[in-house]
Amino acid sequence: MGTLGCAPIRPTAPYEENAMLLERTIAQLDIGPVSPDQAEEMGHLGFLQWLGALKGNESYIEAASQAYARARPASAASPALAVFCELLAASSEDPLAELNLRLPTPTRRGGAKARRAGL
Repeated sequence: MGTLGCAPIRPTAPYEENAMLLERTIAQLDIGPVSPDQAEEMGHLGFLQWLGALKGNESYIEAASQAYARARPASAASPALAVFCELLAASSEDPLAELNLRLPTPTRRGGAKARRAGL
């Protein structure tokens, strides 16, 4: 079997995968000033993205502490990151308490009418 000049793919350790996803989530949320509603929506989505990537055998409190420590410095300039940090802190204080997470409001983007207009 020949190679295409690519380095062999090595399995990524779970810590590296989580760190990469955390960095991506932070980068997606670190967009600067946005409206309070948009910041809340984005912060909630970022939290859900981060939460969904956690492994089942991982310590939640430890993972939340690491995420908070990494995201907190940039949260002063990014309201969406501030919401993300607030959710991490609240869920760490009482992991079994219900969080009131809000999904984005569905919006219409034109549908078939917009597609036909583009032809």
